[in-house]
Amino acid sequence: MAQRMDPNKMLKQMQKMQQDMARVQEELAQESVTASAGGGAVTARVSGGLELLEITIAPEAVDPEDVELLQDTIVAAVNEAMRAAQELANKRIGSVAGGLSGLGLPGL
Repeated sequence: MAQRMDPNKMLKQMQKMQQDMARVQEELAQESVTASAGGGAVTARVSGGLELLEITIAPEAVDPEDVELLQDTIVAAVNEAMRAAQELANKRIGSVAGGLSGLGLPGL
């Protein structure tokens, strides 16, 4: 026999989780991750809110004869930084969203 959840308790848990999610999102906006490519030739810094904050290019990475390599290296650094920022966000939000399973809702 299924156990019934107190609607008031469920509402309070959902409100707390919503507050926790807002707090985590604010914290993520203040954090950043950095990734590099090309042996450190290009470094990208991305916020926890998935905003590109900074690109650093080592002077020796600038070869007028091979602009395509620099472009590819920039893309690789940005993609890796975005992946790391997304992973950070997933961990933080997952810790809050894990509270859904305690609500006794089907499928959660």
